[in-house]
Amino acid sequence: MAPRRSARISNVSDLKPAEVLKSTAKDSKSAGTSKEKTNASNGNGVTKKSRKPPTRRTTREKQTERDTAGSAPEEAWATPQTPSKHRDVTSIADNLILTPPQPPRLDRPVEPHTTNATLVTPRGSSVVAYPSIEDISPSKTGLPRPTATTGTLLEKALEHLIAVDARLKPVVEQHHCHLFSPEGLAEQIDPFDSLVSSVIGQQVSGAAARSIKNKFLDLFDTETGDLQADATTKAKRRFPTPAQVAKLDIPTLRTAGLSQRKAEYIQGLAEKFSNGELSTQKLLRASDEEVMEMLIAVRGLGRWSVEMFSCFALKRTDVFSTGDLGVQYVFFFFALRVMY
Repeated sequence: MAPRRSARISNVSDLKPAEVLKSTAKDSKSAGTSKEKTNASNGNGVTKKSRKPPTRRTTREKQTERDTAGSAPEEAWATPQTPSKHRDVTSIADNLILTPPQPPRLDRPVEPHTTNATLVTPRGSSVVAYPSIEDISPSKTGLPRPTATTGTLLEKALEHLIAVDARLKPVVEQHHCHLFSPEGLAEQIDPFDSLVSSVIGQQVSGAAARSIKNKFLDLFDTETGDLQADATTKAKRRFPTPAQVAKLDIPTLRTAGLSQRKAEYIQGLAEKFSNGELSTQKLLRASDEEVMEMLIAVRGLGRWSVEMFSCFALKRTDVFSTGDLGVQYVFFFFALRVMY
């Protein structure tokens, strides 16, 4: 407890006058300079807590303090608001779930000696040799019984190649064959488009062939109203039907950059598809030998062109173009490497 007032007065009275003045001045000076720093007692002896001196705060600190102080009540009492139109569009775009592409079928029956590709008819419908596992009987299809599926065809072919020559194993492992994979077999192929493109690309560079083909498609844009992959538009252009091509005369076809002979080849090919000598169904159901016989009869298509068409368009696996110069060079250097 603080000493009583009478005791404090008696203590002061015992001091000398000089000492009293000195003590009083010292107390007043101490009280004036450290009033906010020390605890002082009031007249009744009750100790009061000193206040800290005010500190200056920057504008950013004040703004942060106001935001912090007001954020909790604002969040607590916030009422739902109708989102703006821009926010709606943004939220829809952010939450939009794009439908992934359908995975290729792995159970579609296929046969190495028949057409394994998915072919497109002039009307736009797609057809396959064996639509389902239930329709594989030779009595129903008129085709040989399938020995593989789209999921096992490539696997069996690679196993056969490695079994015949084990030196092909590193080549098989380093170079994936997309052509006969499930994804490759699911690609839709227009046989008329493939054959016309083969004629256009004969004895010209790849760039020249693309340019001529785009000009060829330009002749039919006014009729179809559709845009095949173009280097400038990057759009998909629909290839004309055989009937549309057969209607055009040779001079008109030549305006696309075709030579006289190539224009005649393409017009003759279109006429064969139009009158039924060639059709998607015939190419789908024919054997390897029958495909060769049908297409060799068309002007402008030689054995090499038919072999390339059978392999890369019809996806027939039992095709080996020994007359291809590229194949001959590869085997020539491969033989030299083995010998030396």
